[in-house]
Amino acid sequence: MNTTRQGAAVDARGIGVEGPRGWAFRGIDISAEPGALIAVQGSSGSGRTCLLLALTGRMRITEGEATVAGLPLPKRIGTVRGRTAIAHVPGVVELEPALTVGEHLKEQALLGHRFQGLGASLPWGRRQKEATRARVDAALAAVRLDPASLVKGLRTAVRDLERIEALRLSVALGIMHGPQLLAVDDVDLKLSAAERAEAWQLLRDVTRTGITVVAAGSEAPADAVLVRTTPAPATADTTAATAAEATATKATATKAPAAQAPATKAPANDGSGADSGDDTPTDTDTDEKEAADAFAETGRA
Repeated sequence: MNTTRQGAAVDARGIGVEGPRGWAFRGIDISAEPGALIAVQGSSGSGRTCLLLALTGRMRITEGEATVAGLPLPKRIGTVRGRTAIAHVPGVVELEPALTVGEHLKEQALLGHRFQGLGASLPWGRRQKEATRARVDAALAAVRLDPASLVKGLRTAVRDLERIEALRLSVALGIMHGPQLLAVDDVDLKLSAAERAEAWQLLRDVTRTGITVVAAGSEAPADAVLVRTTPAPATADTTAATAAEATATKATATKAPAAQAPATKAPANDGSGADSGDDTPTDTDTDEKEAADAFAETGRA
């Protein structure tokens, strides 16, 4: 595993991704140095996964500006994709339950040689096999996954791994070829408090090799660069001010029809007059409904 390459600095200003079903996320700002741990926090469906894919060049941003390792997105999206990796992203990069730990590691090593243009040299000689073995061992050591601790060693099937062990394997596969940035999804999903702490420590260990890590989870550690895809809860003062403003607006709206009603208004029970205006949606109501529908259709992100 190449740990000499510098991690990727990440800088983003007001980025967003809009698709045919609406906005996956928007208005995201990030400023992180190389080798940083970036924690993406937000509720399910708030665009966490899409943000990870956008920062690794797997999804095109449609709003705002961003650079990863000094490369502008989306202009250099292909180069960014080649310098980053993703791990543990359901529906995109997942472990195959029926394959063993060893088979996953061997497959990743083969893919790495193929992408680096070394496929023509197969079958490998002794030196190439040793280099591959060293790369695999380095990746396992970086994530502290000891095959001897597994039920059947490298022949242990993924379906027999504990969740934290599967996470370690996913990260090992992601960093095997030395990316500048690694994106990891659902870091703390279905983990106990102790396992969550263990998972975040695993990612801290990866950053110490020089790789920048951006990870999505429900609870971000205090020492990470925090990015929210869900707006932060309003403070008590803000909530009170908003409620007071809403009350004042409602009171004004209630008085308006009577003041604007013409003197020759027809009887109220004929279905006309100021009362008819109450059934007409305002622009704000329409915007909020469209936004809600867009997010509902976006699905898991």
